[in-house]
Amino acid sequence: MSEKASSPGGAGTANGNSAGDPADSRPGGPLPGDGESIVVPPSILKHSPGWAQPGEAEARRSAGGTKTDETPQIFASNVRRQDTSEAGYSENPPGVGKLGVILGTVLAVLLVGSGITLYVVNRDGGSKTDTAAKPDAAKSAPATPSAEPVPPIKDTAKVLPTVTGEFGKKATIEVPADQADGSFVVKVLSEGTGPKVEKNSWTSVDYTAKDWTTGKDIPSSYDESGKPQIFQAGTDALIPALDQAVVGKKAGSRVLVVAPPAAAFGAQGNPTMSIGAKDNLVFVIDIRNSNAPDAVVSGTVTPPPADFPQVKDNGKKPADITPVAGAADPTELKTHVLIKGTGPKVEKGEKVVVQYTGALFKDGKVFDSSLSKGQAFSFPVGGGQVIAGWDQGLEGQTVGSRVELVIPASLGYKDQAQGDIPANSTLVFVVDILDAGQG
Repeated sequence: MSEKASSPGGAGTANGNSAGDPADSRPGGPLPGDGESIVVPPSILKHSPGWAQPGEAEARRSAGGTKTDETPQIFASNVRRQDTSEAGYSENPPGVGKLGVILGTVLAVLLVGSGITLYVVNRDGGSKTDTAAKPDAAKSAPATPSAEPVPPIKDTAKVLPTVTGEFGKKATIEVPADQADGSFVVKVLSEGTGPKVEKNSWTSVDYTAKDWTTGKDIPSSYDESGKPQIFQAGTDALIPALDQAVVGKKAGSRVLVVAPPAAAFGAQGNPTMSIGAKDNLVFVIDIRNSNAPDAVVSGTVTPPPADFPQVKDNGKKPADITPVAGAADPTELKTHVLIKGTGPKVEKGEKVVVQYTGALFKDGKVFDSSLSKGQAFSFPVGGGQVIAGWDQGLEGQTVGSRVELVIPASLGYKDQAQGDIPANSTLVFVVDILDAGQG
């Protein structure tokens, strides 16, 4: 995400589900001198808070940031997960997502005690137990009102907004004079031909939004400096209006969502965005991409130069990496694009979703791979949450690419051993960039 990145919809773990970002450890081990997590610099995070479901008010504290009329709001949050990576990278330490990160301090003051939780971006000291307020915990907190149950999804209602515009461009939404009847509507306006969004699929969407009750526009990912929202669908990481609406739909589809309060910000509304307690919201969601948790990129392979370790593709299994016999350890980062993706370039601060295999430069021994777990890994590029060789080597690469990184110890773990990685090791990574956006 950029400093003025946008996102709709609000994080949520209404059911105590923390499946949003399962890979929560750094490939290769903790960074040198690192505590439990590393905080992304304020310059990256200052427009990055998100909203959670009612009932989680005491589970989070603010990340900072203020709202202006020109700054798109973020509706989603990622959640701090337990470690699953053998390598030990910390993914999005207590994190947030893209319809996910802008109104920190102001939101925290307004939301704590009202039952809507602001997830904190890259907060030290997070753990699975504090990522979501569990139902029993919510009931035991007298200051936190219980959330209304989310109504069942319908594909129509007595009256619906009129939507014009093409997929991939900001929609025009006209709401009727009549008020919404309280239905939670998810209606496919145009169906795409891409892969279907399943539960846990890594999904990126663009969106246009409006408050039906007031007729006011809500900031959009199509606004200036806006970014697509990227999240794992169906994991309760976002408000139901977004999280539930995309499941079962195909990438390339445009979907109309009418969300009553229970499917959006709950009975408290969102005062910071001038959304009242009884306001119905309208979203037009363009589903850009959908990637299964074990997805890999495909395309024409350009073999690495002779002085690079050679790479054998093993599909959804870790790659074989063969070192160059007698090669001296490099002193600078070396990169080679094995498969050139056709997507947008990855910008500093954006959340990327990747598959990776990591091996030692000296003997090709694999020390970690997301593919061995069947679960892609995500992190914000340039946020200091991974080794410097990753932050530097992936920025500017295109989505859909497979990149080989040869990382000297100075940009890796330096003189500290990390598990199977000896001190002062040069590392080799093969990284598939599945998607990127606001997270």
